[in-house]
Amino acid sequence: MASSISAHQPTLRRIRAIERGFPYRRVENLIKELNETDARIAHLLQIAPRTLARRKQEGTLKPDESERVDRIDGIFRLATELFEGDKTEAVKWLKEPNRGLANRPPLDFSRTEIGAREVENLIGRLEHGVFS
Repeated sequence: MASSISAHQPTLRRIRAIERGFPYRRVENLIKELNETDARIAHLLQIAPRTLARRKQEGTLKPDESERVDRIDGIFRLATELFEGDKTEAVKWLKEPNRGLANRPPLDFSRTEIGAREVENLIGRLEHGVFS
């Protein structure tokens, strides 16, 4: 039983951090890592640009906003793993239209939870050499 609890510690820490609200610097990290503008990140996170600017001043995101940051960050991490740590190639792949996602870029597809799951599935297939 104790080993089961310890196996879930990273997830529990993420949940607690999301519930508290991520510090705004997590958004700044996404902007930097994805080489995007504030407006584009606001679009990807489904946060109005003025609200995002307000969160920057406040220094903290709301839980639902934090969860969306976590989702996009997770997709970025998976793509980076797919490209064996090459962040430049991962970002390029995330921004290019993809046949497996109705010719939409994986990053755009990841704006919703269901879309992000499809991107995760696509990455899993690519890692295992299944291209259809």
